[in-house]
Amino acid sequence: MDRDDTTLRVLSTSDLAGLDISLTDVVDTVEQAYRTLAAGESDNPRKLTVKPADGHSVAYAMLGRDGVRKVVAIKTSYKHGLHESREQQHYYTTLTIYDDVTGLPVAMMDCSRIGSLRTPAVSALLARECAAPDASTALVIGTGTQGRLALPFLLTTLPKLDRLLLSGTHPDGIAAVRAELARHFPDRQVELVTDLKAAARDTDVVVATAGAHTLAAVEADWLRPGATAILVGHGLAPSTLHRADRVIATSEAQMQVTGTDMADADGKLPAVDLELPVVVSGVSRARTAADQRIFAYNSGLVVTDIALGHRFAQLALDQGLGTEISLWK
Repeated sequence: MDRDDTTLRVLSTSDLAGLDISLTDVVDTVEQAYRTLAAGESDNPRKLTVKPADGHSVAYAMLGRDGVRKVVAIKTSYKHGLHESREQQHYYTTLTIYDDVTGLPVAMMDCSRIGSLRTPAVSALLARECAAPDASTALVIGTGTQGRLALPFLLTTLPKLDRLLLSGTHPDGIAAVRAELARHFPDRQVELVTDLKAAARDTDVVVATAGAHTLAAVEADWLRPGATAILVGHGLAPSTLHRADRVIATSEAQMQVTGTDMADADGKLPAVDLELPVVVSGVSRARTAADQRIFAYNSGLVVTDIALGHRFAQLALDQGLGTEISLWK
């Protein structure tokens, strides 16, 4: 890059919004980050968390290094108003990337679009690795940011899915889910379900993306043999975890920190059988029997944000997007 060590390129929400990237590109980028981590070529230390006693906000700081791209990055995340409705909350997240070869900064960017793509891509990878071989039906719970892209990403990794179900109550969110599906897969339709129990019993892959205030909670008894239940936000009862035949997580350490709402009466979570980086590397298989009920926990690893953020930075720099500021002058 043609810059000295006093300037930083800032990529805003609008800079990143116009960048065209395919779902396959996103999935491949995220998967490579997991493979690199499993190979020991990247570093993903445990995230730092601060939260006030009344729980009105939460903040995270995540540092990582991508050994393939040779970059170091820091991600910060701050959400305020956790007791309020989604519309009243404030959420800010940034990613700052440094080139570990030249020692120069690459870019600082809004991380919201990166997260909105990375998370459903991870769910889709979990579904691909955990779903039974004959999986044909998927159910998405929730119509927020993650729910809106869940189905297109699922179809990217599991193209043989022939029935798509949606559980949601917000008209605007439902319309947005339909619009995203039509944009990426115009020949596919989604069925809106009102009986969650009946829908869960007829589903091979459940992706729960609902917000914290949802009343939806799929129980373990509702899941058919061979079903995979993926937790992103809310929508699954703790029984789906504690009674699962196999538990897969992107990170067991992060699950212990962010998955406390799924703990049992003693405040404990069951042990994780495998982590996703090991699974996608091909060392071990998530599913060892067709009738196993698998619970999968999707929590973000910063190495995936770094990989996708670096990909966005490349695209933005190629198009001359962003603003150069003399931060250190």
